[in-house]
Amino acid sequence: MTADYARVERAIKFIETNFIRQPPLAEIAASVGLSEFHFQRLFRRWAGVSPKRFLQYLTAGYARELLRQSRSVLDVAFEAGLTGSGRLHDLTVNIHAASPGELKERGAGLIIRYGTHPTPFGNCLLAATSRGICALRFIPSGDVGEVLGTLQGEWENACFAEDFEATGGLAERIFSTTVGGSAKPGLALHVRGTNFQVRVWEALLRVPPGAALTYGELALRAGAPGAARAVGTAVGQNPVAYLIPCHRVIRNSGVLGEYRWGAARKKAMLGWEAAHRTG
Repeated sequence: MTADYARVERAIKFIETNFIRQPPLAEIAASVGLSEFHFQRLFRRWAGVSPKRFLQYLTAGYARELLRQSRSVLDVAFEAGLTGSGRLHDLTVNIHAASPGELKERGAGLIIRYGTHPTPFGNCLLAATSRGICALRFIPSGDVGEVLGTLQGEWENACFAEDFEATGGLAERIFSTTVGGSAKPGLALHVRGTNFQVRVWEALLRVPPGAALTYGELALRAGAPGAARAVGTAVGQNPVAYLIPCHRVIRNSGVLGEYRWGAARKKAMLGWEAAHRTG
């Protein structure tokens, strides 16, 4: 899946660069070194839909309709006080914020276990304390050292231990696409953030896959109407990609916007979720 995603991301970037002249499928396929036939097969294996159908999910028109359709779904989710109902496999996610003492000590006394793992959206660094997942970060450049170094700087007094076995089980639960059946056990997140940031992240957990909202709507649902700019900053500082689904926040105009881990990856996530929802 990771190898497939690398080509899908390159294809999305090629389309973004050349969208004005609407390149045919054969040209898009050639841009990632594949024939049209093999590109179609790869794309269906990754997304479950054709490239043409997938790209329909990334248009501003579709995004505006998605915002409109999502509002009633979000009303129900927020009124019910749901926390993380929106996993493709019914996985619940709950936030445990670092205590003031932990913030001051910057991780002193904590053991953080980490590992790198493949996902449908590229390789990620996954890290967890005894209280929950503290980081999920994609590795855009392929250099895990840079991503790990940033994390170590945030928890500078913690003890870091590479543990693929421990984090591998978490990665499998997070990115499983099994639908239906009994609900899987929930996941806990152990995050560092201000009270305001945590409120924004908790609001994001209530946005189910296949739904989206604007920064203004997120501000309202986080109890901070009129603070869309501050909410946008909190979204950008989300330490746990995908699980805290900041990729589901888009502009009111239908423009999907930027993303900490790359605009193409955000488009891939939104299109992938839309494909699974409609499929």
